[in-house]
Amino acid sequence: MPNNKKPAQQPVGVELVKQLAELMKEHDLSEVVLETDAARVRVRRGALYQSAPAASHAPAAPPAPPKSEAKADHTKSSKLLLEIKSESIGTFYSRPNPEAEPYVKFGSRVTPGTPVGQIEAMKMFSEITAGVSGTIAEVLIEDKQAVEYGTVLFKVDPS
Repeated sequence: MPNNKKPAQQPVGVELVKQLAELMKEHDLSEVVLETDAARVRVRRGALYQSAPAASHAPAAPPAPPKSEAKADHTKSSKLLLEIKSESIGTFYSRPNPEAEPYVKFGSRVTPGTPVGQIEAMKMFSEITAGVSGTIAEVLIEDKQAVEYGTVLFKVDPS
């Protein structure tokens, strides 16, 4: 009687995931799905940044000023800051090694390709780039802090 069993295939390896991530980066893709007889792999990434009104999402905002001051204050704070977000879960590292200076800090000028940190997940490090041009206006993350997908790491003033 012939053996109709398929040979056991290896689970998806780290190298394959790295290759898929490189293809996504190279071709500016937001999602890749790879299906074989043995496995289905879906790799997704989110936007590097998103515009948000500075006043509506500011952490620990002070109480609203009296109405007479509200209009004058609104024009000052109406500037939009761009957000640099985590593309994955893991541990955020603000410097390439413990002895090095941070990739960026408050006041640093960035361009879309400027590295701003790394995220380690399962012993794999992924470099995070700014994705925008401007000046780091807020640093919302500490070195070696755990992050989730979509965690806002920095806010950038595009002017």
